[in-house]
Amino acid sequence: MLKDSAKHFCRSISYDDPLEVCISKIQGLLLSDYRMSKRALALLLLQEDKEIVDTVRDKEGERFDKIMGIVQETKTHYLRPLTYIISLRRQKEASRIAKLTVGFPGQQKLSIKEKLSKILMDPIIGGPILLAILYYGLYKFVGNFGAGVLVDFLEDKVFIARLNPLVTSLINKAIPYKLLQDLLVGEYGIITLGVRYAFAIILPIVTTFFFAFAIVEDTGYLPRLAMLVDQLFKKIGLSGRAVIPLVLGFGCDTMATMVTRTLPTKRERIIATLLLALAIPCSAQMGVILGLLSDNGIGLGVWLGVIIAVFILVGLLASKIMPGELPSFYMEIPPLRIPQVSNVVRKTASRLSWYFKEVFPLFIFASVIIWIGQITGVFSLVVKILQYPIRWIGLPDKAAVAFLFGFFRRDYGAAGLYDLKKAGLLSGNQLVVACITLTLFLPCIAQLLMNIKERGLRLGIAMSLFILFFSFTVGYSVNLVLTLFNIRL
Repeated sequence: MLKDSAKHFCRSISYDDPLEVCISKIQGLLLSDYRMSKRALALLLLQEDKEIVDTVRDKEGERFDKIMGIVQETKTHYLRPLTYIISLRRQKEASRIAKLTVGFPGQQKLSIKEKLSKILMDPIIGGPILLAILYYGLYKFVGNFGAGVLVDFLEDKVFIARLNPLVTSLINKAIPYKLLQDLLVGEYGIITLGVRYAFAIILPIVTTFFFAFAIVEDTGYLPRLAMLVDQLFKKIGLSGRAVIPLVLGFGCDTMATMVTRTLPTKRERIIATLLLALAIPCSAQMGVILGLLSDNGIGLGVWLGVIIAVFILVGLLASKIMPGELPSFYMEIPPLRIPQVSNVVRKTASRLSWYFKEVFPLFIFASVIIWIGQITGVFSLVVKILQYPIRWIGLPDKAAVAFLFGFFRRDYGAAGLYDLKKAGLLSGNQLVVACITLTLFLPCIAQLLMNIKERGLRLGIAMSLFILFFSFTVGYSVNLVLTLFNIRL
């Protein structure tokens, strides 16, 4: 019910002094008739509403430049966009009025869905639920079933046992030129490596990940996850809103970097971009790593612990170094619902279509680039250079190839480690160190280009250089600790 005092709250919203001064100045310059409040008009100009800006330009003539000069000057007083500042103040005022004017005569009984919704956002109970979702959704379904059962079947029984020998025999008979044979069916050939990685190793992993993610997405859990991690994210300079691009990063970091545009401040966008490039493995890379460590529970725990620690540490340091206020966050929470099979299948199919259109050609392209690199000697030179930091972190020289692959595609590099493990070239400790370093390693080419596009050339390159040295430093530190304490994983 509405209280009698409601009429006392119908007044204009006041803002802080710098904004009020600028609003007053703009109002004084608006001399034409607009058939609306000049204060409202000034606020729309400060938010750079395109239609209002065009209207004022036509009506005010030479005064328009002075007005927009005030708008630009006002922006310099704030670290966040004026649209965000104004919207946040309005939201606070609306909450204040609602609290003072609206009362509920009796205690409302919460439905089961509402109770469950509160539980999912509770930091004490919601945390273990999140861990259960990650364990059964990612580790068991994606890691064990996708990267284990499905990959083993397609890799061993389809490609290695049947398809690769058949295609190699046919190509060698049909094409007498060794150079072209190497391009198609050589050690790093388009078919024997590119197509095999894309279909036998990466496809089953991304399919199971996309399916699991679509189920979680369709329940309405993601907004509740955003509310759950909001307080933690504030410690690293982000708000709960950042959970959306960060979670999308587990699907594709390139796409997630583009989604950072939705974050309200430049500071948040930079921190989120850095964390995506450094500590968020894409679905295919993470799936392969889960598969690699699926029979080594302690090693998997070490990998996960180090990645989480790096995520928090780098976020904390970035939030201290970069100036700005703590981000505020509010969002509408949709109702929980049982996932619809049709929605889950449609979303999974849509993302798989994206995989074949956008990602699969990159595997072919990477094979061609490697082939050219082998012919010109550039590939061998880069591998030799990489061998120095690879030895520094205690890995065999052949691991350098996997890391070079990782620059073309993160999942490509993880698949390279998969081959090394099958060949028995990596011990338990080496495998864990390799997985940690590769997870933190340079973003793939596509993500690097997106970082440069979104954050600028200087910042994009600076991030990559920091990540390159930081990843090997962490790998060296983990290997040193395991060696000093004689730990065998």
